Amino acid sequence: MARIKITAFGWVPPFAQGLVRDFRVRWALEEAGLAYEALLIWPEDQESARYRDLQPFGQVPAYEEDGLLLFESGAIVMHIAQRSDALMPSDPGARARVTSWMFAALNSVEPSIQQLAAIDLFYAKEEWAKLRRPSAVDAVKARLAKLASCLEGRDYLEGRFTAADVLMSTVLRILRHTELVEEVPVLAAYCKRCEARPAYQRAMADHLAPFARSKGQEAQDDRG
Repeated sequence: MARIKITAFGWVPPFAQGLVRDFRVRWALEEAGLAYEALLIWPEDQESARYRDLQPFGQVPAYEEDGLLLFESGAIVMHIAQRSDALMPSDPGARARVTSWMFAALNSVEPSIQQLAAIDLFYAKEEWAKLRRPSAVDAVKARLAKLASCLEGRDYLEGRFTAADVLMSTVLRILRHTELVEEVPVLAAYCKRCEARPAYQRAMADHLAPFARSKGQEAQDDRG
């Protein structure tokens, strides 16, 4: 049995499938060649005292390894990267730059993207959301333009694939319900390059598998 355990949802609505943050951790583990076990949780688990001991906010993923308990996908990816040459270069300066890009993905790029996603996916019919959306789109476009300029002429953020690309490309995926990434050729190519990686493909298959099983079970239950 794998020493590493992560938590993931047993089911989420279709719009969230492929975006839940356990995927970032699965991908990092696949790139690092580390075996893991995914423990599926459900809404009732999120509010339990036992689960809150693992993840104080009831979210996923939580991470367990030899008594070490971690939460927050960015922190978990950082922990994995620090022990993997595949995700973090050995040169101190390069490691520092990768770390900067990891923080940039979560602190400079994701907030505006997440705000737009919330407007579109949860509040689209609200009048305030309709009024707010144009400025939210402008904010995202501004961030994407700056990111594209940094990636111009590069395959990846630090020249070769690192943990920073795990985080940044998964942040950009949150915009998949829009054409905003596709409208920026540099970013569209970057995302396709990241998503073509075998580790990405394996991690995504494992991430989506529980949702397919849940759907199959629902269909079976409906047939009686």
